[in-house]
Amino acid sequence: MGIEELRLIRGGAIWAARNARSEPVESSISAAVDDPDVFVTVGEIDGTVVGYSVTHLEPLHDESKLAVVDDIYVHPRGRAVSVGESMVDLIIGWASSQGCLGIDSIALPGDRDTKNFFETFGFKARAIIVHRPLSTREL
Repeated sequence: MGIEELRLIRGGAIWAARNARSEPVESSISAAVDDPDVFVTVGEIDGTVVGYSVTHLEPLHDESKLAVVDDIYVHPRGRAVSVGESMVDLIIGWASSQGCLGIDSIALPGDRDTKNFFETFGFKARAIIVHRPLSTREL
């Protein structure tokens, strides 16, 4: 699954401990489907699910809204055939229809492919999170 892939990338262990969807992933996504402030997409190839995304609305202090992509994952066999691109197009359309001022997502510093993927849609870095470990624990 995507969490295990990302855990191995620079910054991935902290991301997995702090930001990744809790297990079991399927039940938390099922609960999100019924939330009007959450948009869930599924990517398919020939009727087989090969990807999904979960995006939520985040109200901001000035009463505007931001769409935040919590999850976007495409199985390696479904990559490079526009499944992820189609899901991002749907996310952009939904965020626009909700009156969002923008869309945020996370690309880990060691994940150049994800950064490049989002940049093809006009995403740009707007913040950099810095971190200093205080433990020798593997995170």
